[in-house]
Amino acid sequence: MTGLVNGWLWLVAAIVLAALELLAPGWVFMGLAASVGLMGVLLLTGIWSASLPVTLLATAILSGVAWLVLRRVAGVRKGQTRIWHRDIND
Repeated sequence: MTGLVNGWLWLVAAIVLAALELLAPGWVFMGLAASVGLMGVLLLTGIWSASLPVTLLATAILSGVAWLVLRRVAGVRKGQTRIWHRDIND
């Protein structure tokens, strides 16, 4: 395992993405961090050994699934979205 298919590199990238979530909240970077971290663990354990393009595709699919799960579990809270029933200029 050399180059971009190194599990440690993927785990470091997951930590960086999780840190970016603090600057721009919205579950986007956290979904990416979860999928990249999972792929890093899979690469380190030897469960995943596909080429880089297949690994990136699998990470993208995992990222979408992680984002959907995070939005479902801790998404928009009740009362977070405000609906205006009358215009302020009326």
